[in-house]
Amino acid sequence: MDNFKDRYQKQVLPALAEELGSVNKMAVPRVVKVIVNMGVAADSNNKEALDRAKESLFLITGQKPKVNQAKKSISGFSLRAGAPIGLSVTLRKKFLSDFLDKLFHLVLPQVKDFKGLSLASFDGRGNYTIGLKENTLFPELDYDKIDRPRGLEITIVTNTDSDDQSRKLLEAMGMPFEKKVSEQKTGF
Repeated sequence: MDNFKDRYQKQVLPALAEELGSVNKMAVPRVVKVIVNMGVAADSNNKEALDRAKESLFLITGQKPKVNQAKKSISGFSLRAGAPIGLSVTLRKKFLSDFLDKLFHLVLPQVKDFKGLSLASFDGRGNYTIGLKENTLFPELDYDKIDRPRGLEITIVTNTDSDDQSRKLLEAMGMPFEKKVSEQKTGF
């Protein structure tokens, strides 16, 4: 079976170029990077829990996460400047392809009552953000070895400013969007 990148080059790219009426393959929208974030503010004082969160994000993405620190203190949130509040990884090239393939075909279908991703999550500039409540959906994690499930935010960044072109690209790559429900009768 071809890998995700080969399918993109041989099937998605030509079909998308034809659909968008583009003669030049370089003008077709592409995924530039994927950013995976995990909030760890609740574990900022617990070094062991922070290390476990780093390890789980490393296993999910295949890259060492960067620790994001608070820029200023906020007493209402018991937050001090310099305290770790998040982990982030930016995926490009092979890591990007492998991660998207896994996300579209293994992880998202496991979500309970999954009916597709919302079309409302585009940001108006062609980028799409997904929020997952649990990192335990990823096959690399052993549920017995993690201390607790953590949420993830996944942002897919494209090189187009059009949400419509970005949607067409992601659909062609296999992203499962929700089906539009035609007019429903309310019964009134």
